[in-house]
Amino acid sequence: MTPRHADRLESLYERLAEDDEGRVCKDIPEDACKVVPGNFFALLLANTLSNLADKLASAKTTLPWLLLHLGAPAWMLSLLVPIRESGSMLPQMLIGAWVRRQPIRKWTWVIGGTLQGLCLMAMGFCALTLQGWVAGGSLIGLLVLFSLARGACSVAYKDVLGKTLPKTRRGRLSGWISAASGLVALSIGLALSQIQQDTSLWLYTALLLLAAGCWFAAVWCFSRIIEFPGAVEEGANGLAHALGRLQLLRDDKPFRLFVIARALAMGSGLAAPFYIALAREDLGSAISLLGLFIAVEGLAGLISSPVWGRWADQSSRQVFALACALAGVLSIFVAGISWLGMPAEATMALYLLTFFGLGVAHAGVRLGRKTYLVDMASGNRRTDYVAVSNSVIGAILLLTGLLGALTALISIQGTLILLGVAGLAGAWLSQRWPEVSG
Repeated sequence: MTPRHADRLESLYERLAEDDEGRVCKDIPEDACKVVPGNFFALLLANTLSNLADKLASAKTTLPWLLLHLGAPAWMLSLLVPIRESGSMLPQMLIGAWVRRQPIRKWTWVIGGTLQGLCLMAMGFCALTLQGWVAGGSLIGLLVLFSLARGACSVAYKDVLGKTLPKTRRGRLSGWISAASGLVALSIGLALSQIQQDTSLWLYTALLLLAAGCWFAAVWCFSRIIEFPGAVEEGANGLAHALGRLQLLRDDKPFRLFVIARALAMGSGLAAPFYIALAREDLGSAISLLGLFIAVEGLAGLISSPVWGRWADQSSRQVFALACALAGVLSIFVAGISWLGMPAEATMALYLLTFFGLGVAHAGVRLGRKTYLVDMASGNRRTDYVAVSNSVIGAILLLTGLLGALTALISIQGTLILLGVAGLAGAWLSQRWPEVSG
């Protein structure tokens, strides 16, 4: 890197990270402090590209529509989101035990990202060559492998972030990543909102291949991170060793409170499909409306994430609490307005505004909990926290696969109220977390 290029990188880093009063080196080694700007941008680019891949190959939009287009059984649709989310979380105690033995952990993310890109390419091939339940089963099998690879990336990423970027700058990075992803989602949503009819198979295949390309580009960016060797752990591995880490939930009260509040806050993400379902019931035009909702969610992330990120560096606990409460109140409010029977114009405006608010809240919940988890520990303790919390949340997410059956027994509105009340409880509980940021 030339001195002139390094100076430009340093200047841009100071603007984005607001680090213009002397380099902050809190909670990282001295050697790592010297290369913070380059690592900041490598992390920013890699995660923005991976988030773009998630938007293009979403288990909530692209994959369900693709399965229907290929004639797969309808029951397979209910497996997509639980596999996508819980499949990447449940194995993390086992993966974490392996990661703890690696002095350089960025290569775990590189391997996981490469596997995700290859899975998406294979999905594109299946879409072009298979039909019916064979196509559906193949796509779901690849999604399982995709999710396992994502679990490895999740464990490694938070540890690499903690080793390469100082405290008070990690939330800012997450904020800029979410903002960039929000801009992309806004563009994709606006494009989808112009599509009135069903699209061809080639378009879905192109989306999958483009998502694979984004993952490969993200892998290259992440490999450029300069990471110095960290603490390693020798000795036992396997299931018994992993299960032993569950003792953290019993022995570590702050961590236990974090996991419980995080579980209660899942409604900020789970509520979104129910907003759309109610809007479809009241307004129709599902395809064009879907594009509008994606665009609104992207706009919410674009506007709010840098603000949440900056605040999270001062108090990630407060960010989580406020965002969790906002999501809870909005879900209860939406359940209420769906019973009012207002004119279509007012109903559409309210749904879009509340969905925008939910996007703001979800961005805050994610940034708050991620920053808090990275800041509350270091070294192998951080890796254990990430692995145990994600594995427990993954198990709970599998149980929420019964949520669809629950809505049939009560109502969509009743489910939103339950999610809203849980969110308010999570916000209250998070006030008992100790402050770790700032």
